Amino acid sequence: MIYSAADIPIWAAILVAFFLLLGAGLALIGAIGFLRLPNFYERLHPPTLSTSWGTGGIMTASILFFSFAGGRLVAHELLVGLFITVTTPVTFMLLARAALHRDRFENNPDVPTKVTVQGLAEDV
Repeated sequence: MIYSAADIPIWAAILVAFFLLLGAGLALIGAIGFLRLPNFYERLHPPTLSTSWGTGGIMTASILFFSFAGGRLVAHELLVGLFITVTTPVTFMLLARAALHRDRFENNPDVPTKVTVQGLAEDV
């Protein structure tokens, strides 16, 4: 079934617009952080957070819109949000570990310092 914004009350439309803009804004902040940070390891952090939190805002807007328009709770977006929230940080962590292994093997000077068990940094 196709719904339009006229199918929901104005207060619900404002709430949906808020979460939609919040999610889009967080995704934009992550994209800007990705472009502005100087090296690979620092660039991994903003897209991870922005994807998770930005998706959460857009997912919340979608749940609210279709729940109000359809007259019943629509929660299948929670599965999409769950998969994105779980897989994105894991993917970036594996990507960072692969890059760290490669950079240490090549003796790249931009490699972050190695941390020992006691928490004291030592040069690689």
